[in-house]
Amino acid sequence: MAKVLYIDHQKCTGCQLCELVCAVSHDGISNPARSRIRVVKWEAEGLYIPMSCQQCQDAPCLNVCPVKAISRNAELERVVVDYDVCIGCRSCVSACPFGAMIFNPTDRKVFKCDLCDGDPQCVRFCEEKAVDFVEADKVSISKRRKAAERVSSASKDAAALENQF
Repeated sequence: MAKVLYIDHQKCTGCQLCELVCAVSHDGISNPARSRIRVVKWEAEGLYIPMSCQQCQDAPCLNVCPVKAISRNAELERVVVDYDVCIGCRSCVSACPFGAMIFNPTDRKVFKCDLCDGDPQCVRFCEEKAVDFVEADKVSISKRRKAAERVSSASKDAAALENQF
């Protein structure tokens, strides 16, 4: 079964340790710009949302690549970039709806989360457990449960309003 990063933004404190660990793990430098996970800050709302490659089933980055440098590796169960083929055109950066494809101007190549070959360092070091590495079907179950809770809560709110009048 495929495993994916599951991000619970409600647990994220915005510490950005995941970004630093990722950059050090991949590039040996403590530079968040080199991270494959990004913490998007919505300060007015007090939200911090870690964003990473979702390993999309119908990946827009894969579909838009003019030289087919991006493919789905069935064995690794993830979307991968062939850096020997990538021309650095950045079409994939524009196409990614999650902002997970990043362009490195130094190397003139794109990069994205590679799930650390099955041992994501962001997961290992997130003290708040806002980032987890779980089987893909557990993510969909969790999302359905949360959606059901929202619908149930909305129904209860509507019923309470009806009873007031």
